[in-house]
Amino acid sequence: MRPVIGVSCYGERASWGAWDVDAVVLHRAYVTAIESSGGAAVLIPPVWDAEGVDSILDRLDGVVIAGGADVNPADYGHAAHDSTDRPRLDRDATERRLYRGARERGLPVLGICRGMQVMAVDAGGTLVQDLPSAGYGVAHREKPGTFTEHGATFTEGSLVSRILGTHETTVNSSHHQAVADAGSLAVTGHAADGTIETLEDPDAAFVLGVQWHPEMTDDRRLFEALVTACKHHAHTRL
Repeated sequence: MRPVIGVSCYGERASWGAWDVDAVVLHRAYVTAIESSGGAAVLIPPVWDAEGVDSILDRLDGVVIAGGADVNPADYGHAAHDSTDRPRLDRDATERRLYRGARERGLPVLGICRGMQVMAVDAGGTLVQDLPSAGYGVAHREKPGTFTEHGATFTEGSLVSRILGTHETTVNSSHHQAVADAGSLAVTGHAADGTIETLEDPDAAFVLGVQWHPEMTDDRRLFEALVTACKHHAHTRL
């Protein structure tokens, strides 16, 4: 049986066919990455019902917290920068509940871009709201919806370095915010300008956040490692 992995989604206005409505959407690349790595993807919409999130978690073997709009700065005690996106309060609440509930259940977690930032905020950390105006030198995004490539280095022996088999690589980025303080999580990767690229919990079997977008590449190693961890977790629950 394939492990069932929940993926958080956007709640946005969307158009298709005859419809122009509020919708739950997600780039298909996340689903493709999970399925091609041996998992079964289940999409989790932004909701306010905490019991509903808990009921979903009880049926999952792992969680992916997807990329997307900026986390609400009020969640980490800051006023909004002029460049910060309109807050998606339902998504913020859902993803923090997902992350916290996954941790309580020992579920493997992979946070991607915004997802890593959600992990940091829930762990008591804070974010840099605008990398260019804060003086970071690497181009992490030329404009929304595009990707740039830059180097990243990892702590030797970290989960990410073991998965990728190296302590440095090239990653694809599309973000203007980043983690400033990781809270209780461990920082295990940086870009050349100091931007935090990976977060982990060394006390957990698989809790990893990456600031880039592995779902948009052909490299499936992070997703394959997640699926393996989810299979192991599912086996230990039997």
